[in-house]
Amino acid sequence: MKIDELKPAVKKTKRTRVGRGMGSGLGKTSGRGHKGQKARSGGGVRRGFEGGQTPLYRRLPKRGFTNIHANNYTEVTFTMLNKSKATDVTAETLLQEGIIEKINDGIVVLATGKLDKKINVKANRFTANAKDKIEALGGKAEVI
Repeated sequence: MKIDELKPAVKKTKRTRVGRGMGSGLGKTSGRGHKGQKARSGGGVRRGFEGGQTPLYRRLPKRGFTNIHANNYTEVTFTMLNKSKATDVTAETLLQEGIIEKINDGIVVLATGKLDKKINVKANRFTANAKDKIEALGGKAEVI
């Protein structure tokens, strides 16, 4: 390969120069058509504008409340903990083993299913029932 044989990875196309005569194919109105809102300088409509008709976001009812400060915990059940091979279970170990897909704001352990083995669990939250059952088997339920 020689320096004069080098070519760019993506073929470079020239910028279209509009309003430079009829021979260019984009002269006179520069591809904007005749008159109208979109032909004007600064013309066009905002996102969601429906030509004066009441837009969809205003026609639909507003219901409920979304707390922007709420924590979104990933729920972990006893059935999921049974699948884990680790004795010291954390959110990271569950993620590595593929038991959970996302940690989000942390994990909460629920007492759904039956726990078969003694394990030490580190989580952001435990239900009271889950904490009791883990400790009844001789494990530890540690809140991070």
